[in-house]
Amino acid sequence: MKHFDLVGNDVKLVLRENVLVVLSDAPLNTVSSAFHNGGGLKKTNVILNVEVPNSYGDRNLHDDPDAFITNSAKTFGLSGSFIGMVTAAAVANFALVSGRVGELGVSVVATAADNEGHTCDHAESAGEKIDVQEDNVGTINIIVVVDGNPTESCLVSLLITATEAKMAAIKELDIRSRYSGDEATGTITDAMVVAETNRGAPIIYGGPASPLGQLVGYCTRKAVKEAVMKANECMSCRSIFNRLRERHLSIAKLASELSKAKSLGVDEKTLATSLTALLKADPFYVSIVLAAIRLDEDVAKGLVPPEFGDAEAVSRRFGDALFSKQTPSNVTYSSDYAAVDLPPFLKRVLIGIVKFALSGKTN
Repeated sequence: MKHFDLVGNDVKLVLRENVLVVLSDAPLNTVSSAFHNGGGLKKTNVILNVEVPNSYGDRNLHDDPDAFITNSAKTFGLSGSFIGMVTAAAVANFALVSGRVGELGVSVVATAADNEGHTCDHAESAGEKIDVQEDNVGTINIIVVVDGNPTESCLVSLLITATEAKMAAIKELDIRSRYSGDEATGTITDAMVVAETNRGAPIIYGGPASPLGQLVGYCTRKAVKEAVMKANECMSCRSIFNRLRERHLSIAKLASELSKAKSLGVDEKTLATSLTALLKADPFYVSIVLAAIRLDEDVAKGLVPPEFGDAEAVSRRFGDALFSKQTPSNVTYSSDYAAVDLPPFLKRVLIGIVKFALSGKTN
């Protein structure tokens, strides 16, 4: 068993086997989305975040989640009222970030990913169509403990602020939705608890610009990012191939589309092999592919200034500017490029790369 101090002398974090628990000598006022005893405003001395072992099985958990968390609580000799969350993440990889400004103190505990370290594999973008085909999903669970006395409305504001901070951490790591490839906002099973010790003068404001909101936002953003990184050490340095796959743009798909341009004179298998080799060998190609997909994302969302003009025309000029000195002058754009169903900037960049490779030159 391991003990960790949170803000306030009488609030502790304890890790025992697959259970991470916040224990408070005095009752904490809470608001949460936890499935066990969550929802609305509650008082509790105990907040659990329980890791589901692989051996337990998804079906058993979904059939009776309360039985699982109640039995897990017995590890601590708990039988009374508590707030409980479950996760597939290894709770031993939790992140704890604390901060204090004057009399205000905040501690944030976060766990992320599934038990194989896959956070981005189970991410989603709120508002998109989601078709869940499996039970095993990643989760980001967050416990915020405030050593102070926020009002009830302030607690709700802090829940919103912490959610925004979670989304900022996800965006910073460029985690993508598994369903659309769009920027993720979370996973489909995220849960959060915001608790306060009820000490000091009442605090009314908990939005991102308030002193308490800024502290909660900072600690939450840092804790979520650390938890994701602990679960997957390569999250920030994943390969160009992973970054493309996360956007539903695998090398196989790119090669399949490019092969529709018969004037390139290259078959699908050769295109896949060549693109893989070129992207592995030359950081210039990696940089322009990443730049192209960012431009295409802005175009798709309508986030372009009026000076941008027509995306198709600009994308062609973009490709010309990058490859005008490398591509042989007698190689021109073909009408069959229109058959390639890829975003405009990425299409022009990839065509330029392929044409350059066919020219037999070296960069």
